[in-house]
Amino acid sequence: MEYKWTVLSNTTLGGLLASLDGTIVLISLPVIFKGLGVDPFLPASFPILIWLLLGYGVVTATLLVTFGRLSDMWGRARMYNFGFAIFSTGSILLFLEPWTGATGAWALVGFRLIQAVGAAFLFANSAALLTDAFPPNERGKAMGVNQVAFIGGSIVGLVAGGILAGIPDLHFAGLVLPTWRLIFLVSVPVGVIGTIWAYARLREISVRRSGQKIDYLGNTTFALGLTLLLISLTYGLLPYGGQPMGWSSPWVIAGLVAGVATMLLFLYIESRVPDPMFRLSLFRNRSFAAGNSAAFLGSIARGGIMLLLVVWFQGIWLPLHGYSFSEIPLWAGVFMMPLIFGFLTAGPVSGWISDRRGPRGIATVGMALGSATLFCLAFLPVDFQYWEMGVLLYLNGVGMGMFAAPNAASVMSAVPPENRGAASGMLATLQNTGQQISMAIFFTIVIVGLSTGLGGSVSHALAAAQVGPPDQGILSSVVASNPTGALFGAFLGENPMSVLLAGAATVPGWQALPPNVVASLTAPHFFATAIQPAFGSAISEAFAFAGSVTAIAAVISYLRGERYIYGQPKDAPPTGAPPPLTSPDAAASSALGPAGSPGVRSRP
Repeated sequence: MEYKWTVLSNTTLGGLLASLDGTIVLISLPVIFKGLGVDPFLPASFPILIWLLLGYGVVTATLLVTFGRLSDMWGRARMYNFGFAIFSTGSILLFLEPWTGATGAWALVGFRLIQAVGAAFLFANSAALLTDAFPPNERGKAMGVNQVAFIGGSIVGLVAGGILAGIPDLHFAGLVLPTWRLIFLVSVPVGVIGTIWAYARLREISVRRSGQKIDYLGNTTFALGLTLLLISLTYGLLPYGGQPMGWSSPWVIAGLVAGVATMLLFLYIESRVPDPMFRLSLFRNRSFAAGNSAAFLGSIARGGIMLLLVVWFQGIWLPLHGYSFSEIPLWAGVFMMPLIFGFLTAGPVSGWISDRRGPRGIATVGMALGSATLFCLAFLPVDFQYWEMGVLLYLNGVGMGMFAAPNAASVMSAVPPENRGAASGMLATLQNTGQQISMAIFFTIVIVGLSTGLGGSVSHALAAAQVGPPDQGILSSVVASNPTGALFGAFLGENPMSVLLAGAATVPGWQALPPNVVASLTAPHFFATAIQPAFGSAISEAFAFAGSVTAIAAVISYLRGERYIYGQPKDAPPTGAPPPLTSPDAAASSALGPAGSPGVRSRP
């Protein structure tokens, strides 16, 4: 096999595996909590839920730039292989984890963080390895296939998680293999095979400068600042002081302020050290800056969409349409498949087109299409006709596919060869950080919306179920006082009404309800019906926000200018490999000039 195809196939496998494991847990959390014996409605369970959802992304985003820079210094293939080994180790630990209850759940969190370290090595080096191996006229095609694996893997993870969640525990020779272990077993054989293959076939072909030093101060301030920001955003979603969210917590506020201050210090350090972790001067290149900015805004707009759609399907739409709670994870994954079909339709083709026509047009149209579909989702009723949702999901996937590959190829082609690892890490960091910020923003919009409208919608539903005063007021206040629990009860595919009724029964003045009323309240569709109006209003605001941010990203994408490839004249056709660089140091300095001004190899 020609070496470039070896690189493409292995990095595609790595991207698929790492992104799949990022979402397979998302849709199978009900089975994992049940298998471990963890009550999702206990207050102590909510931090576990948040860290299982967001911890993987927090660690990955924090480490990407550092690992990309280290790969430029020590070898991209070497660091990529090391990441595959770490990821496989984390997968094995997740499958074999021996504990149950809260201890077992926190152990899963820890082992997923180990997985995330390996995933950071994979994400940081995939685009750089492809850029090294493929000539400019084939990079868009290669990025298209790789991006299909990266983004498509996150959608495949939803479907795979839903299918595995519906499989009963396996019994063999007196041994029991719980369903939740199958969810983590999926990545073990693939990870082991990928690790062996990577160590056997990948080799170093990248340009490396001798005498480089590790930027310890820059690495430390970046990791500390981004960690403080992402953890503060994560804990801002937790209830605090009787409030549904923790944005007023002094610890959250202090963490956000300290994180911002540390990141500003990082920028100051990077502009002055002789061998920075990331060369900020690269942002003076319009193609590089616009591509990264558009990708960051696109991630902010779409990072939380997947979670909102899962909540929408699992907590509202499927119960309203008569699906049992045991079937919900499987069908939620199945009904979201048009998203991956759209991406598979457009991803490889868009990369091929960008190789010939340039990235600006097709990437900008893709972002614009994504914006239009998000605005349409904002106006979709909560109890929609599925064909409407299916069409919008497919078109949104097409828009994502049209943007991803041309944009990645545009960014990576704009940097000197010796900086591709850092550039790949920065692009992946901005995308992962955008996803974490997106989660925090969307959660906040939805939970604030539920806090405002949940009491009224629940009161109407209770009145329709013949619950009179004072029970109606007591139960309404119990539900409205915990919108976070209501949201995640819906998300976890559990019926929280029995728990809420037990809590209301402890309130003075509560009167026992007739058995027929209790049966009506605990029916699968009741809770979905009760929160439907408040959830509909909140999710419309979230999608309108996402559509607006995506529209801004489309404008920035257009501003990237025409095709630009580092090392080629401005108007040269993208044929063949770039000319060899006899002196990477001289090439980098000539590209940016003594003061960072654009030279013959760069455009403002």
